[in-house]
Amino acid sequence: MSLEALKRNGHNLELGAFDRAGEYGIPVLQPVQLDQRLEWVRFNHALRETHRDRYGVQFFIDDYLFQRAWHDPPRYALFLRQFPAVMTPDFSMFVDYPKAVQIYNHWRKHQLGAYWQRVGMTVVPTIGWIDQDSYSWCFDGEPEGSTVAVSSVGTQKNPEARKLFLAGYNEMMIRLQPTKIIFFGDVPDECQGDIEQHDAYYHTFTKGLSFADKAR
Repeated sequence: MSLEALKRNGHNLELGAFDRAGEYGIPVLQPVQLDQRLEWVRFNHALRETHRDRYGVQFFIDDYLFQRAWHDPPRYALFLRQFPAVMTPDFSMFVDYPKAVQIYNHWRKHQLGAYWQRVGMTVVPTIGWIDQDSYSWCFDGEPEGSTVAVSSVGTQKNPEARKLFLAGYNEMMIRLQPTKIIFFGDVPDECQGDIEQHDAYYHTFTKGLSFADKAR
């Protein structure tokens, strides 16, 4: 298939041939060690940020607010390279999405993340899961022994959502053994590891770790 045809298909396959993991060919991210504490600005606010050397960019926001980064990767890679670090985009994996869409959104997260790493950006993997069934693929492509990011937004008030969050968090700790967890939202007492807590930006929406949608 020609490069022009790849560009027209809308799946960003032209970004490169990356090492891949698992049954679904998830692009592999390399580990990163983010020792310093950064403050993180939302992608949609980063566009207006003038002091871009002071902040990292995070994507724990509604998907429509960062779809532009998917639709025009070269343009937004040039923009995001102005920041000291970025997180992989948190494409939603809601429990009521078809499994094919859930896996595709995990793949898209890694396709952009691997591309960003290739062009020299410091990329912190955003880790997400749904329930135990998703463990067979949702950690594919994630690096071991890396700084990672998670969000507990929308998961701590409902007992079932909290249970699913903790189960996935523990699975992440076993499989990935992260060196630091950049944690957005309330940190349950049961969560272990070197946690760097940051306040959540939203408290009224169900986004990111999609099992919250199931439990509401």
